[in-house]
Amino acid sequence: MPGETKIYCAHEYTASNAKFALHADPYNPALADYAREVEEKRAAGKPTVPTVLSRELAANPFLRADTPEMKARWGGNEPSETFAALRAAKDSF
Repeated sequence: MPGETKIYCAHEYTASNAKFALHADPYNPALADYAREVEEKRAAGKPTVPTVLSRELAANPFLRADTPEMKARWGGNEPSETFAALRAAKDSF
């Protein structure tokens, strides 16, 4: 899919998800920028939905489970193992 593909989720959990994402991937500048934008939008009472695929691919730690950075931080040789470690951490966050 093209990077400009819009993603519409059915809930407004972006701010709480961004908090976990910053914990999961604290050195990701794309995520830091996105989290700042989310905070500003929510403070102004604006929605954060929709987003676009390119932003999610750059900022969402679950979609970065195949990167060397995420594998090093969360373990796993396969993206599925890294993803599982992230999911377990999110469940107890």
